[in-house]
Amino acid sequence: MKKIQLIIFLSAACVVFMCGRISTTPYPFRELIFFPKMPVSPGNPVTVEGAGIGRYLFYDPVLSSDSTVSCAGCHNQERAFSDSQHEFSTGVNKGITSRNAMPLFNLAWHPSFFYDGRAGTLEDQVSHPITAKNEMNMDWSLLLTRLNANKLYVTKFREVYGSGKIDSTMVKNVLAQFLRTLISHESKFDQVQAAKRKFSTQEFNGFRLMNNQTRGDCLHCHPTDGNGLITTLKFSDNGLDEAYSPEDYKDKGRGGVTGNVKDNGKFMIPSLRNIALTAPYMHDGRFKTLEEVLDFYSSGVHTSVNVDSKMSFAYQKGVKLTETEKKEVIAFLKTLTDSVFISNKEFSNPFIK
Repeated sequence: MKKIQLIIFLSAACVVFMCGRISTTPYPFRELIFFPKMPVSPGNPVTVEGAGIGRYLFYDPVLSSDSTVSCAGCHNQERAFSDSQHEFSTGVNKGITSRNAMPLFNLAWHPSFFYDGRAGTLEDQVSHPITAKNEMNMDWSLLLTRLNANKLYVTKFREVYGSGKIDSTMVKNVLAQFLRTLISHESKFDQVQAAKRKFSTQEFNGFRLMNNQTRGDCLHCHPTDGNGLITTLKFSDNGLDEAYSPEDYKDKGRGGVTGNVKDNGKFMIPSLRNIALTAPYMHDGRFKTLEEVLDFYSSGVHTSVNVDSKMSFAYQKGVKLTETEKKEVIAFLKTLTDSVFISNKEFSNPFIK
C-alpha cells in the first residue's frame, strides 16, 4: 500500500512540478457590456503569469534572427498596437512586409487572423511573423536555444510550466495569452453606450449617418448597435479595385488561402476602434487619412466581380456623402479612440521601468 501511495505522490509531483503548470492565477478579465461572450481556449487558458511572460517576449528583439526586431517594433501601443504612418513594416535586413500591419486589440474574439485569415488560432498566428523571412526571420531551434540560456525566461517559464526545457508550444501559448489581454473597451463611444457621457451634435450626426442604410450605410460591416467589436469579423471585397474577373485581383486576399475564386479580393473587415490612430488604411495602406477613406466610400467604389452585395451603392461609385457629412462621420470615428487602452501600463514595455 505504501509503495502504491508513493507512486501516486510522485506522479502528482510530476504533474505539479514538471509536467504541468504551477503558481498560476487565472487572468481577471472584466465582464464587458455590449461585447459578445469571450471565447476561451480550453488548451491555453490565460493566466496572469503566462500573459506576463508573453508581454516580455512581445517587447524582446530576441525573437528575431539578428535581435533587432520585436513584435512591438511593428505594433506600437500608442498607436493601438499598429505600425501607424507606415504602409508596410520593415523587418530584419530591411525586409518589407506585403501588407499593412493590423492593430492588435480584442483578438480573443477573432475566429481567424491576418487580412486573409490564414491563421485559425492566436497560437498559430504568433508563429508567422517569427519565422517570416521579411519580418523576424527566426529559426525556432535558434530561438529556443537563446531562451533556454536566458535566466530570466528559464525562471519565468518554470513558474508557469514547471521544470523542463522551454519549447515552441510554451512560447506560442504565452504570447497568445498576452495578446488576449489586449482589450480596448474604454473609448468615449463606450462611455456613451454606458450612459456616462453624451455625443456632441456633430458626433451624433456621424453615428446616425453610419447606421443609416440610405446614407453612410456602414452598419453591415461595422455594427455599432450594441456590438462592442465594431466589426463582423467576416471577409469582404469593398470595391477597392477594378476586377472584371477573379484573376484581375493583384492580391487575392482570402482567395489565396481558400483557393475559391469567389473569395479573391476579400479581406478581413477590421474594427473601427482606435481608427483615428492607425493610419494608413486598407490592407495595403493606400489611404493616408480618414478623409481619403471617406472620399473613397463616397465616390471611389468599384463594382468588381466579387464586390460585397452589401455595398448597396457601388453602382454609383459610393454613398455620395456631402463634405459636412464626411466631417460628421469622422467626428464620430474619433469617439472610438481608447486613450486608456493606449496608455495602460499593463500592456507597456516591461523592460522600461
